[in-house]
Amino acid sequence: MKHLLLFLVINYGGLALGSFLMGNPATNEWYQLQDKAPWTPPGWVFGAAWFSIMLFYSIFLQQLFKISSINTKKVKWLYGVSVLLNVCWNPLFFVHHWIALGVVVLLALFFVLLLFARIALKQKPILILLILPYLIWMLIAISLNGYLLK
Repeated sequence: MKHLLLFLVINYGGLALGSFLMGNPATNEWYQLQDKAPWTPPGWVFGAAWFSIMLFYSIFLQQLFKISSINTKKVKWLYGVSVLLNVCWNPLFFVHHWIALGVVVLLALFFVLLLFARIALKQKPILILLILPYLIWMLIAISLNGYLLK
């Protein structure tokens, strides 16, 4: 239970930090002027999606780290990279308007999540269901960001 609490604090803390660093997208003039993809969801969907994703991701990590062979420096490092990538995308995109670099960061995060999924498949395949929403959301985010590169 303490690991779940730790992952919840880190994951939601990362979301809060990322939000703080980007400001409010609804009042971000640069973002509002962008020709967004037709499949861009309404603003409230982003908050609901991230709340759910981080809850499932925290449970996924707690379950994954219960497996003693998984609790390694490599996996901890991967987790740290995932948090860093998730947080740093916000200012890159919303503050600096570095769309291409933002896409690279999202692709890197997707790759790290795929590594986690691969580890889970080898150890406890049912855990894939908990990381699947994050993977799907990353594909949506990559497509939304990629659309802005046109």
